[in-house]
Amino acid sequence: MKVALVADWLPTFAGAEHVIAELCSIWPDAPVFTTVANHGRLGPLDARDIRTGSLQKWYRLFGNHKVLLPWMPRAMERIDLHGFDLIVSSSHAVGKGIIPPSDAVHMCYCHTPMRYAWEMEKEYLRDFGIPNMLRRRVRSELTHLRRWDLSTAKRVDVFLANSSATQERIERIYARQATVVPPPVEDRFFEAPLIARQKRDEYFFAIGRLVPYKRFDLLIQAANAAKFPLKIAGTGQDFPRLRKMAGPTVELLGHMPAEALPDLYARAKGLLFPQHEDAGVVPLEAQASGTPVIAYGKGGSMDTVKDGETGVLFAAQTTESLAQAMERLAQMDWDAEQIRNHARQFGAEDFRTKILATAQEALTKKFALR
Repeated sequence: MKVALVADWLPTFAGAEHVIAELCSIWPDAPVFTTVANHGRLGPLDARDIRTGSLQKWYRLFGNHKVLLPWMPRAMERIDLHGFDLIVSSSHAVGKGIIPPSDAVHMCYCHTPMRYAWEMEKEYLRDFGIPNMLRRRVRSELTHLRRWDLSTAKRVDVFLANSSATQERIERIYARQATVVPPPVEDRFFEAPLIARQKRDEYFFAIGRLVPYKRFDLLIQAANAAKFPLKIAGTGQDFPRLRKMAGPTVELLGHMPAEALPDLYARAKGLLFPQHEDAGVVPLEAQASGTPVIAYGKGGSMDTVKDGETGVLFAAQTTESLAQAMERLAQMDWDAEQIRNHARQFGAEDFRTKILATAQEALTKKFALR
């Protein structure tokens, strides 16, 4: 059986790329097809067979995959997948838009229907600094993307969703059913030594791409007001703005090597997760490290954080709501081992088992119809 993997784009090694890496571990000989890739910055994926298309030369020129979004649907449809029996796309934008051969099974691990096209148009225009003179044109392009995105759902045989929130969105937008398979937590987070509550450092920890919608600015405002130590790891377009905001108790760590993360998680008083994510592996990595999570109570956090046991959920993206959640955590009698045990159900081995079982079932049905 020949297997192909498909990704929207590969500019860095973040949450969606962790999923691709796990899919590569299931099918180590499968090539990874994508629109553009930042070779040399993809961690374990750099050793894989990554195949890009005609947009790669423009990506090298501009250094920004987002400006190429209008041309990505056509680039995805041009990928030749003849000869493959199973195609697994990891998609939060255009990945599921490949045109599979009629005799192949297309299984899509959907991180979300395209959020900037369906639910975050204003954020797209704001976050990427689209000039007013171009906004009408961009809105028109987003309308075309919505129509295209809706049509491509018919090219998928089996949908997998990374959370209950994404499952609901797939049903509402595409009128398709999906099975929830949460993103995998790497084994190394379960292997790091657990640190007792009384032996931890005083800082709170946050990590992710520094982009506006992830609301790291909210954390900095709260830390500045309450004077608590805060460490933020990650890079992105919002770094200069956040650095200007940061008070004396806030430390922007920039990019941190993967081997440093388990210790950063394990020594923290808690992980702060203020964004609305469809899933998000970061809260799971923290819990696998035995660290409680303070998360915004929307999206994937509802599936992975047990309020009052492995962390605290807060209702509004405000400093007041966050402060109340931090006070609740301070009064909780949480246990690092109990938190880690909760996270075990989201381990990489369980993820691989569920993916393989779903693929096998889909292939069996497909071949039975031949």
